[in-house]
Amino acid sequence: MSKRFPSIHNRINPYRDNVQGKANEPICVAGLLDRAKQILGSTYEGPAPDWTLDEIYIRLEENAPRIAIIGGSPDHPAHIMDFQTSSRAAIRIWQNGGVPFYFSTPVMCDGTAQSNQGMSYSLQSRNAVAQMVINQLESHSYHGAFVIQGCDKQPLGVVSALAHLDRIRQYRGEAPFFATFAPAHVLQGGTIPPALMDELEQVAKSAEGKGAPDIADDLRDAMAYILQCSSNTAFQGVLERAVDRGIISKEAHKEYEQRLAVATCDGKGGVCAFNGTGNSSRHLVAGLGLVHPAVELLTAPPTQEQVNQAVDSLAAMINEPAFGAANVMAANIRNAIRIHSASGGSTNLMMHMVAAMLYGGYRFSLWELDRIHHAHPVPDLFDYSLTQGRDIFALAIQCCSGNSRGMETLFHELLQNGVPMDVDAPTVTGGTWRERLANQVSLSATHVKENPIILSSPRRPFSGVDVLTGNFFESAVVKISGMTSKQLDEFDKKAAFVLYYENEDDANRSLLDSQLLEKLKESKSFAQENLLAMLRQNAPERCEDWHALEYDSLFDRMVEHGVLKISVVISGQGPVAFGMPEMFTPMQHINANRNLKRLATLISDGRYSGVTYGAAIGHMTPEASEGGGILYLQTGDLLYLDLRERQIQFLDEEQFRQGHIAFSFVDVQSQRSELAAKRLSAIRSRQRLVAASNRMTGHTDAANGVVPLSVWEEAQMDYQVDVILPTQGSKGGKGVEANA
Repeated sequence: MSKRFPSIHNRINPYRDNVQGKANEPICVAGLLDRAKQILGSTYEGPAPDWTLDEIYIRLEENAPRIAIIGGSPDHPAHIMDFQTSSRAAIRIWQNGGVPFYFSTPVMCDGTAQSNQGMSYSLQSRNAVAQMVINQLESHSYHGAFVIQGCDKQPLGVVSALAHLDRIRQYRGEAPFFATFAPAHVLQGGTIPPALMDELEQVAKSAEGKGAPDIADDLRDAMAYILQCSSNTAFQGVLERAVDRGIISKEAHKEYEQRLAVATCDGKGGVCAFNGTGNSSRHLVAGLGLVHPAVELLTAPPTQEQVNQAVDSLAAMINEPAFGAANVMAANIRNAIRIHSASGGSTNLMMHMVAAMLYGGYRFSLWELDRIHHAHPVPDLFDYSLTQGRDIFALAIQCCSGNSRGMETLFHELLQNGVPMDVDAPTVTGGTWRERLANQVSLSATHVKENPIILSSPRRPFSGVDVLTGNFFESAVVKISGMTSKQLDEFDKKAAFVLYYENEDDANRSLLDSQLLEKLKESKSFAQENLLAMLRQNAPERCEDWHALEYDSLFDRMVEHGVLKISVVISGQGPVAFGMPEMFTPMQHINANRNLKRLATLISDGRYSGVTYGAAIGHMTPEASEGGGILYLQTGDLLYLDLRERQIQFLDEEQFRQGHIAFSFVDVQSQRSELAAKRLSAIRSRQRLVAASNRMTGHTDAANGVVPLSVWEEAQMDYQVDVILPTQGSKGGKGVEANA
């Protein structure tokens, strides 16, 4: 039985006061509903069509809720089944007395854009999506939205738009803007066909026979993963080395690449099964209270019943300020940050969370996000794996079978582990988390007996993304959840040589070179005195045995035992310089090389993909093009990695050679001013590769969300005070954190 929507309580109704809208829009509504019934065919549930042009006119005149179904572009795998979900939503909105409309936005696929010029537009597309959505909603005066949530920048672009619009509407004295999100289902990861698996194993054995066990091991590592869009980059790094060393031909490499690619994605599309930006956004938007649990984690497009539950809940939200999109988001921001941390969410979202809050009119920054993250320890409650059958598709199966409740389960387990959560914050169910969690059925993580992904007992007491500071930069971020404790120990409190690249293209070419380490040794890129000083710091127990070795032998020993540490620095990738592309590809090239991944961190003013793992440090501010310290680094410099203390420092070389840990960057900028000027000229020249219309000038930096300056300037509200809880019914209530 449908839930009748109330009319919008608002003196403003352009469809009543301006006949043009009532002349133009009825045919659009009727056309949408006619197509929906045709698409659903025999699965259509409802009475005979009654969406006459006269009835649509009457609803517009009476200010019935005008609800936009917002979809994405079908050139992204997450949106190729939108036609089915949008049809179900349109039918239900009409049955409930609303007026459904539909529009879609372009959605960039970060996987497709990796390592091509499109990556320079990826972050900008988030703000572009926000602008497009606001344009459409304002132009046609819609009251609310049913959002088909996709992947990459689309989810937080739409969240930002709806929060911003809600703030504007209420500033003008209009009804609050309401919305509910329905994430695309999870795409099942592919598997390597058995015949191809056998052939790749033969390549590995051939590599071993030709004295290249590193290639054999790295290839088998890549073969252990489910196939996903990022898999080809992992295989690329290994297979190109195999070509370079005469183990396979280039033709064989390309054939393997083709066979892997066509076996990767399921024909029904969806959000990729890894815990990248797409699924991290799913978890985050659910944590923000904006996703109905009926549609949160699915293995196929939602049924009519599931869509009905999400649409019907809008009846309790319409006209209620507590359920305006900006208020729901802000009331849940602490919940979302802790869910993002506990689930090992994407580094990308560190900017997107800040941006959404600023779009919603709230003062917020990376530092406030970090304060929330560290106000109470957030444990690692997400045992996710792409090699052991615990991907997000497996989690969706657990939810669809009734053994897990997704983010409600994670919310519950955070509470059980003593993490304060805002249980009285509103959600799109029309109630609060407290009301949702009162239902204990399958709530605990212990209901999943085999291969649990959400845990009741933490894997370790910390997780998430940390904010770093240092003497040559203001802020950077590192995904601690993407590093095992062993890997964290391997880099923490270690000195590292800088290996500097002016851009990602140079880095990718170099990191794919199987002779990279050998060339660094031959060119003596790192001074011998500094090698010895690094030996004393990173492996003092080996000093007595190694201190008298010749340069080449010392270099080899330090590489073999992981004592030599390298910070691969990729500069000139920030939002102003080059649109802030993801550094997934160079990081993947490092991870696909077992020698490099034991030695190298990657530091950049660019971003990182949600699927990035390892010692990946990004979002560095100020960026190089703005004169940040990263601009002045050069190969051979020494850094001190103090990751557990959330710091990276530029080492005083002379002091370090004498056995002292001292930090100094004071004179470096003046001493290297000519080098910096040359690099800035190169950045400006390379910047012209990005269309002038889409460059991110006039925006804040990464620590402040990379939003238009006008958005940042108007964000004046305090999320800790200026939120409304459903039980209050009036402004000014402060969110209460609770442990139960």
